[in-house]
Amino acid sequence: METTLRLRRRPFPASQPMAKSIEANLDDNSEPYTAPNEMEPLISSSAVAEHSNVQQSGVGDAESETEPVKSGDNSEPPETACAIILQAFGPLFLAGFGQVGAGLILDRIQHWRVFDEIPELFTLVTALVGLKGNLEMTLASRLSTLANLGKIDDSKERISHMFCNVCLVEAQATFLSFLAAMVALSLRWATSGDFLWQNVWVLTASSLSTGCSAALILAIMMILVILASRSLKVNPDNVATPFAASLGDLITMTILAQMSTFFLQVHPQHTWLCPTAVAIFLLLTPVWIFVVCSNTITKSTLTEGLNAIVCAMLISSSSGYILGYSIRKFEGIAVYQPVINGLGGNLVAVQASRMSTYLHKHCKPTVLPDYAKDRICWKPFHVLFGNNPHSVSARALLLFTVPGHLTCLLLIYLMGAGHTSTSVQFIFAYLIAAFLQGILLLYACHLVVHWMWRAGTDPDNASIPYLTALGDFLGTSLLAISFVILYSIGDHDKDVGD
Repeated sequence: METTLRLRRRPFPASQPMAKSIEANLDDNSEPYTAPNEMEPLISSSAVAEHSNVQQSGVGDAESETEPVKSGDNSEPPETACAIILQAFGPLFLAGFGQVGAGLILDRIQHWRVFDEIPELFTLVTALVGLKGNLEMTLASRLSTLANLGKIDDSKERISHMFCNVCLVEAQATFLSFLAAMVALSLRWATSGDFLWQNVWVLTASSLSTGCSAALILAIMMILVILASRSLKVNPDNVATPFAASLGDLITMTILAQMSTFFLQVHPQHTWLCPTAVAIFLLLTPVWIFVVCSNTITKSTLTEGLNAIVCAMLISSSSGYILGYSIRKFEGIAVYQPVINGLGGNLVAVQASRMSTYLHKHCKPTVLPDYAKDRICWKPFHVLFGNNPHSVSARALLLFTVPGHLTCLLLIYLMGAGHTSTSVQFIFAYLIAAFLQGILLLYACHLVVHWMWRAGTDPDNASIPYLTALGDFLGTSLLAISFVILYSIGDHDKDVGD
């Protein structure tokens, strides 16, 4: 005779900060779930094991209208290292070529008149490149999650999500570009006491025009990549973020150099132009915010992700200050800085996007998966070789570090870029710096994504800005240390100083 159990259905714990965001992420049009006061279905003992398995897989006590987690996705086999490498190999190499192009541009424009007259632009370069990466990579991570959950398959939902996300990126780019200009000017004033109003207007107008135009171009590119990945049955987590970075640095640096040169030339004769440009960009911000607030997902993202991007921009500004100081001592560092920062940021962004999608698929908000429940911190060995679903992708991405950077170094050498002469000791020091940066970033990614999920913050919105900013800081600092060490041991070639 079968025994029976009485189970009481409990409501989904929507009191956590991220719960509402994820419910909206999964179904914009569904009504909020309200559990009945008491429901006592009779379940036979033969169904108890099945019920336990469903709870352990992260589906919850009972299904609701909003479907917090789709249990069908749990049966998908994990991706192998070979599959990850095959899918990410092309986009990462394409991104590497973009970083090389950005390095060649920086190596050339560092001697332009505008950079001599307004040295704050060196601080702004790193801040805007980091800002571009943060906005586009978080956009890529959000859209990848929506694609993997099937939320952009419907044409009406797809148009709404895409348009509102573009407006969100424009609103964030306007605010952060203005803030980046103010930070660059403040650092200049604090360190040298020099402050020219002409530079204020030129720098602010250049920052806003660069940030907003680059954000629009790259957001459209990102949407096309996500849609193409979905139609080709390729996991967008593996390809979206590298594609976002492939031309991003190149586009951002080119626009900044051209716009700052233009504004510097016309400002003495047309003093009204820079203030007018600044006013137009700032007045458009309420329009973007109004559109963003019409969509539930982007409305929550506007506030949730802004703090992370602001902090990341401040970290990137400090990296820019280090870059400006290093360039004055070692001119050859300019061509390598975008490469080491860009490739490191791309690798950690792919990993963060994959981990975020995994948590959205398999766990409730604030609830960690079984492999992470008893841990607050992990050892680096566990992150790379432990029994967790992310170690395979971490190893695969780390293995890309050496061939990826060697390819970029070869391209720079063949192009005879600026102040470079690639010696054996320089290659060795550079690869050590790049490999150490990769290990530290992948370890930080494992910690940050899990900590944010447990704290109720959606890692799609907040993890990548912190991680890419950390990548900029580590890359610039380790590269500068490498140049100092090489110079101190007698390598006085052009690549480490004149």
